[in-house]
Amino acid sequence: MQLDSKIPEGPLAEKWDKARFSNKLVNPANKRKYEVIVVGTGLAGGAAAATLGELGYNVKSFCIQDSARRAHSIAAQGGINAAKNYQGDGDSIFRLFYDTIKGGDFRAREANVYRLAQVSNNIIDQGVAQGIPFAREYGGTLANRSFGGAQVSRTFYARGQTGQQLLIGAYSAMMRQVAAGKVTLYTRQEMVDLVVVDGEAKGIITRNLITGEIERHSAHAVVLATGGYGNVYFLSTNAMASNVTAAWRAHKRGAGFANPCMVQIHPTCIPVHGDFQSKLTLMSESLRNDGRVWVPKNPNETRKAADIPESERDYYLERKYPSFGNLVPRDVASRNAKQACDDGLGVGETKLGVYLDFAEAIERDGLDVILRKYGNLFHMYEKITASNPTKEPMMIYPAVHYTMGGLWVDYELMTTVPGLYAAGEANFSDHGANRLGASALMQGLADGYFVLPYTIGNYLANVAPEPTTTNHEAFDEAETNAREFTNKLLKNTGSGKSGLQTVDYYHKKLGQIMWDDCGMGRNKEGLEHALKVIPEIREEFWENVTVPGNRNELNQSLERAGRVADFLEFGELMVRDALEREESCGGHFREESQTEENEAKRDDENFSHVSVWEHKGEGNKPVMHKEPLTFENVTPSQRSYK
Repeated sequence: MQLDSKIPEGPLAEKWDKARFSNKLVNPANKRKYEVIVVGTGLAGGAAAATLGELGYNVKSFCIQDSARRAHSIAAQGGINAAKNYQGDGDSIFRLFYDTIKGGDFRAREANVYRLAQVSNNIIDQGVAQGIPFAREYGGTLANRSFGGAQVSRTFYARGQTGQQLLIGAYSAMMRQVAAGKVTLYTRQEMVDLVVVDGEAKGIITRNLITGEIERHSAHAVVLATGGYGNVYFLSTNAMASNVTAAWRAHKRGAGFANPCMVQIHPTCIPVHGDFQSKLTLMSESLRNDGRVWVPKNPNETRKAADIPESERDYYLERKYPSFGNLVPRDVASRNAKQACDDGLGVGETKLGVYLDFAEAIERDGLDVILRKYGNLFHMYEKITASNPTKEPMMIYPAVHYTMGGLWVDYELMTTVPGLYAAGEANFSDHGANRLGASALMQGLADGYFVLPYTIGNYLANVAPEPTTTNHEAFDEAETNAREFTNKLLKNTGSGKSGLQTVDYYHKKLGQIMWDDCGMGRNKEGLEHALKVIPEIREEFWENVTVPGNRNELNQSLERAGRVADFLEFGELMVRDALEREESCGGHFREESQTEENEAKRDDENFSHVSVWEHKGEGNKPVMHKEPLTFENVTPSQRSYK
């Protein structure tokens, strides 16, 4: 496997301009001769499909939902960053670049992150032109709020519905192209394999989720914009349908998987409340602007929060990090919440929670002001917990959220398989070992609107503009594999020691191992234990999982079984990656590598690289390759938010 990042030469601020000028172009008359498959209709996929269609390409867009508008990007709440500096508080493109590099604990490429900061302003202009209802100041100017990991206000927002509003913008732009005949939309289709012809991506195999039919689709290039893999933990903030399947199947066809161990734990989620819970609910990080995080100083505290005097409360983030306070980055806030609960200071019935208190903000600004900012989030919290956050503090606890790992891509967003691109959370991204709040929407839209449409032409300019076909032995082989895989899932008889068990039974077993041994805290003993247990769970799964129904119908159990089968393979790779990276960085916290103050301690001498894993076939250990990270414009240092 060859890793060529294709980063342009020259000064950092000029690399993207240089790349756009030096890239080969496809003339307008030829664009209509090319077909591009885009899998996923979230912000990255929807924006890419819309823009490529607008440019003249013929796009085939696929999503597993019944509507492209149901992509998981809709769940993002808090906002989107851009270096507009409307507040005049010292922001700039370079400061956004620096905050993102630092927030990612110096485990991302400088060139990619700087480009992200550069195009961030274009995203806001695009959104305003589309009619996105961003919050505005009294005079009509766009409003900004602060967010974790930054000391400037650069986050644009639409109450607590920013992702939904931005997705509607991308969806509308894409549907304009559907109406124009440039985008063909395939709903309720799940990609189950990548088709590689003579070493290049030339199509996909899908399963029609309504009829169960296995279908072939060809194109000159394929874009995966299928989100992250947080559901490997079973309980996460992700939608239940979010999965790793498309990326994992592409990995098994030759696409390198980068930094799979780097997972973000979000600090403000509603705590687990029962054994039969299927997912966790995110409370936007924007709440930390006005909410104060605290726990009782007394581990045996039984009083209600309002009855505990100020002198008996520990506002631990404000105490430990006076410079950033409650706005420390997510990994720092999450680890400190866990530490407080591990020390016996947690709140709630399970003692796995901390308070997020708005009493002071309500008294200072008035209830009306606070409700204008967070009203829908407060309403959501009350619906779920039967507790009113305006009268008593929220209870929150960290949960698996975003994944920084993903398919390895070069500067042009191409994977190690020529013609296969990955955008948004599906690639290993611009976030390093930790994602700053309000940068997921930024990266997804940057990739879809402003990066991929420029770079994909550099590849297509060298591809003959001839009609594509599915009449190739590579399509035959991939379709046969898909059918055999499905049939294998439906044939189990429960011959193993535990008898027949449901898909969720195995997903929960895997998720518990991942959370315990490869979650917020990781150590060698736990990771080695996970490496031993996960193959045992996988073997038992293939012997005993029961999938009712058949393959020629709507069968959600079959859908979930295929995804869990992939998680059972992918989870092992995550653990291998975490075991190999003997340092702490961002969300990857190896307990053997921490400072005296229990902060993440990097090892730049040995681990300043991207870990890229190559699949070597069933039953064989994967091989790890390294892409060195060099820093010419910032100096890696011990992160401090004090």
